[in-house]
Amino acid sequence: MTLPEKPQPPAGENSARESSAGENSAGAGWAGEGPAARPAAPAQPTVAQLAEGYAAKAGLHRTSNGNIDVLKSAGGIQGIAESILPGLVFLIAFTVTRGLPLALVASLAVAAAFTVVRLVQRKPLTQALAGIAGVGLSAWLANSTGKAEDFYVPGFFTNIAYIVAMAISIAVRWPFAGLIFGFIRNEGLDWRKNPARVKAYRIGTWVIISVLALRLLVQVPLYFMGEPGFAALATTRLLMGAPLYILGIWVAWLLTRPAPAATGS
Repeated sequence: MTLPEKPQPPAGENSARESSAGENSAGAGWAGEGPAARPAAPAQPTVAQLAEGYAAKAGLHRTSNGNIDVLKSAGGIQGIAESILPGLVFLIAFTVTRGLPLALVASLAVAAAFTVVRLVQRKPLTQALAGIAGVGLSAWLANSTGKAEDFYVPGFFTNIAYIVAMAISIAVRWPFAGLIFGFIRNEGLDWRKNPARVKAYRIGTWVIISVLALRLLVQVPLYFMGEPGFAALATTRLLMGAPLYILGIWVAWLLTRPAPAATGS
């Protein structure tokens, strides 16, 4: 026995249904591409994230026991050499030859050599490039005026800028020492909720400011002595550079240590 065949809808009706289903699917696809498909706007960094990023860019490091690694934070042996040797070579070359162009070229050559060394070592170039830019600016100024002592003028303005910025950080209750030490100590920005910690970090910031101010108090009078004060100016610039900076950071770190937690009797 043959079963009756199921009646088939007309061909036009099938096409209409398929077209309607396709439109529904397309509509669903467009609906799904609404707010969910739009890329989310990038979140603005918080003050804590900015401070943490600054501490990292400042090159501060800590040892395995949680203390600040002062030598490594100063750039290590290589970083200290990069900050000292261009000025030392300038001092020696000018003292021996009394030729300003030769001394400037020798200083620039040393700074450039450190950049090449970092390229070969595949190390970050930030410190070396900053160094060669600073030496280049100093060399340009000294060559423009014809005065060897003008080689050290940009450093004066750098110190003044840091002093002003750190003084402002104290005035607005965001002391610089807290921003750089807080994350090394895993305090984040919680120290701002504790008046005693804010006070400690203000003191630490004043210590760093004192180091910068001491440089100016000693070196600016030597600069205004002209060529007779050049040797003393160049020598104090070397001694009060990285060595004094390391000492100031270390003292600030010690003065801002949190009080030990009280233990029950």
